[in-house]
Amino acid sequence: MRVVIAEDSVLLRDGLVRLLAERGHQVTAAAGDAAELVAAVEREQPDIAIVDVRMPPTFTDEGVRAALELRARRPELAVLVLSQYVEERYASELLARNARGVGYLLKESVTDTREFLDAVDRVGGGGTAIDPEVVSQLLARVRTSQPLDELSPREREVLELMAQGRTNGAIARQLVVTERAVEKHVRAIFQKLRLPPADTDNRRVLAVLRFLEAAR
Repeated sequence: MRVVIAEDSVLLRDGLVRLLAERGHQVTAAAGDAAELVAAVEREQPDIAIVDVRMPPTFTDEGVRAALELRARRPELAVLVLSQYVEERYASELLARNARGVGYLLKESVTDTREFLDAVDRVGGGGTAIDPEVVSQLLARVRTSQPLDELSPREREVLELMAQGRTNGAIARQLVVTERAVEKHVRAIFQKLRLPPADTDNRRVLAVLRFLEAAR
């Protein structure tokens, strides 16, 4: 995949470039601020942008705002956001617009190189990758939201793992249940969230969107 990186820390930026290159990805540009990021994406037309939330000059929300702008211009662009802390408002805003090809990871996750690279591949392929801590905090905000409060505790667990971008097989391993049991829970989630029969992957995205929209 063609990748553009936006990270103001030179050490982390260089580390990401090397890591991605070793995986076989082509890093076409590495930006140090949001303006450089937008220009690089327009120029390089990458498959995915990896973006730090807080960037110069104010180190508040420049990175995620640029990510939102880029997604509005190019909905097909995959975006993986990296953040030092859980920024609930920005996480829900970015993800709830369109969960396809979007990820939100805490920077501490980058220390696990395999998990990070798997997330890059998943997001670049149109999937989602949301840090478990981000999902946990968003979930805490929607525990009484309709129709999510119709879900059983186990169905909430399954939806939370779906929001992280896990497959049914990965969810089954995490919960130590059979894949068939997970499929049953997923069908129940679709029914309770009133998602009509459609392409399975599309309904998974819609279910995650319902969850994320309730957290806004």
